[in-house]
This record gives sequence, structure tokens and C-alpha cells, in this order.
Amino acid sequence: MSKTECSPNNVSSAAAEEPRPLPFLLTSQQGEAARTLLRYVASLDLSSPDAQLLAVVVAIRAARGGVGNIAGMDLAALRLSDARGAVYALRGLGWQLDDALFDGDPATPIPVTVPDLTREEDHPLPFGKHVRSRVSGWTTRTTSAKAVKKLPPVTRLAMLFLAAHSTSAHLTQIPPYLPEACRGALPELLSKGILTELTEEHYHLDPALRHLTCTRHATPQEQEQATQPRNHARATGSPTRQFQFSAEAWMRWKSAATPALRRHAEAVENCAVCSLQEERVAQAFMAPVRSNFVTQTVRAAYGEWKNTHADRGPLAAEFTVAFRAEHGHGPSYTQLCSGLDWDVKRSLRAFIVRRLLTNGWLIDTAPVPWTLRPGPAARAEGISLPRARASATSAGAGR
Repeated sequence: MSKTECSPNNVSSAAAEEPRPLPFLLTSQQGEAARTLLRYVASLDLSSPDAQLLAVVVAIRAARGGVGNIAGMDLAALRLSDARGAVYALRGLGWQLDDALFDGDPATPIPVTVPDLTREEDHPLPFGKHVRSRVSGWTTRTTSAKAVKKLPPVTRLAMLFLAAHSTSAHLTQIPPYLPEACRGALPELLSKGILTELTEEHYHLDPALRHLTCTRHATPQEQEQATQPRNHARATGSPTRQFQFSAEAWMRWKSAATPALRRHAEAVENCAVCSLQEERVAQAFMAPVRSNFVTQTVRAAYGEWKNTHADRGPLAAEFTVAFRAEHGHGPSYTQLCSGLDWDVKRSLRAFIVRRLLTNGWLIDTAPVPWTLRPGPAARAEGISLPRARASATSAGAGR
């Protein structure tokens, strides 16, 4: 039998067609924070994988200050085998979860208090705001990855532990604090191709899931960024000199707004996760929208930037889903780019989001701020808000 030979041209063509690996979701420092979160959850007196998976989500959202938001649709999206049992198990630890999670509006964020995380000294999860946000997004992305999202809760929980410790480059030791129930789920991860190798003590994660792994050496750029404090004003924005804030004018604006617009504005204003200044929120809603003239320099910079961010559309859409689940509103342009570590100038940041809107990866309710959400291109890829997914499922069932 003759062998098919590959010419140099064929080899080059095949190499060119290989998909570019997705960028890591977490830096090495953030990866250690993810492992700290999982060690904390593993130490809790919980035996149910349902309760442990819910604890991961709640704990990272409440890591700063001890209070985090979760909505009924977030609970439904976790696809727990016994959601009520998981809630009751966390209540047994003293965590304050209201029955509105089951009986109220599924889209309304419900505050959850975790007493352990309210203390100022010897805090179990001593994360900064940015690290907490990144790790929270990683938990959502990992448990909702295409290969994993339809698997049972115990298997998705196991995936979190394995991804947090894996380098995806070689065999990794199974973490000693992996919940016992998760060990029984490892063969399923192997049979699904999520693991390419599994022994009694070691495993190897499929390289296609490399971007979810958390154990690696810091790059020189990450080392430099870790030693430089983030510019808080750049991350959150600050009122411009032209805008003069008045509490009375802000109240008049809200009184004149439609009920839906006022609810949205107050959701942003009272968001415990964002913790934005009242002046910042008022400015975004009240100040006139500036024209967005795009210079040729910005267009050229965008061309260079997009060549290194081929996955920008799906990443942005998935980020808005995770952000809304945690905050109860969409991200601002700054929060979107900062959350995805797109370290670019403000003028380019605005143009990036405009292109994502134009190409259908995102939609918003312009000119209302904090309304970014997945667009039609994202929904075609299965990236949508939980309520939209539920509506789509119901519509399909009715046909």
C-alpha cells in the first residue's frame, strides 16, 4: 500500500489552518486565587456536590465584604440535582440565602451574606476587586464550557478542581483536597475526552481546554503588571469636569424616568459589586452622549489589535452573561475591556465595543449605559442570557 506524502506546501497549509489556542482566562496570580477559593469550599462541612458547586459561586461573589448577589435564574443555570437541598445545606453553615431565590422574580439579584467572609482579619478569600471578578468569570466559563455544561453537577465541580491545578502541558497530580464524590466522576471526564489520560493519582487535561487551566509560570508582562498598582480611576471612570453633580437633579431625573429605566439606573447605583460613586452613575445616565469620531490612527490600532484577538466576539458575549449574573446589569465599556484584560486606550476601547455591536456579538439599549448583552451572532453560537435560553427552549418545545 502506498503512503500519501505531504509536500512542504501541504504542511504549511495544514499548519495555517490549525486554530489559534484561546488565551488563558487567568494569570498565574489569579490562578492561585482560584485554588484558594476551591480549598476554602472543600474545607466547608458540605457533603453534597450540589451544595459545594453552589458554594463556589456564592463564595466568590461574596468574597469582598461578605455579601454577594445571586438570582433565581443563576441557580437554574447551575442545573443542580437538588437546588433546595443545596440552599438548605448552605443555610446550615449560617449563610443567609432568602427563599426569594425560588419564589421571586428569577431575574432579580438576591443578596446573600456569608458570615466567614465579613470579617476583616484572617479573611479566607483576601482578593482584590479585579482578581475576584476574574476568578468569578473563570468559574462561570469553566462550568459552562461546551464540553462540560451538560454534565452532572459533580462532574462540573470536578472539572473546576482539575482545571485550577492543571498545566495542560503534562500529567498533573490530582489535588489532595478534591471532594471524594468528585473522584467517582473522573472516569466520565475521561470518557468524554475532557481528560486525555487518567491514573490513580494523575491526569492530563485535553489541550483544547488549555485556556481554562490555572497553573503556569507568569509571563514577563504579567510579572510587570503584578508589581504595578492598577489605576482605579481608569478602571471605574470618574466624573468629567464639565458635569456638575446635584443630588436633587439626580432624584428629579429618576422621578421623570420610566419605571423600567429607573429600576435599571438604581440597579447600577446600588450594585454592591461595582461600588460606583453616585456621581459616576448619575453622569453616565444624565450627561449628553458625546459624538464618537474615529480617527485613522484608532482604526489602524484596531486592525492590529483584532489580529491578536480572534476570539473577541465570543469572549465579550460570554463575559456579559457572567457579569449580568453577578451584578444584575450589564457591564460598561470599561468594565468589559478591563474584565477581559484588553488593556487599550479609551478611544480604541470604544471602537472595539462599537465593532462588536456592529458585528452582532453584542447588543445594547443605546444610549442607556450598562446594557451590553449577547447579540444575534452570539445567540447563534449558543451564548445567551439564561432567560433567553429558557424562552428559546420553550419556543422549541411548542413547535
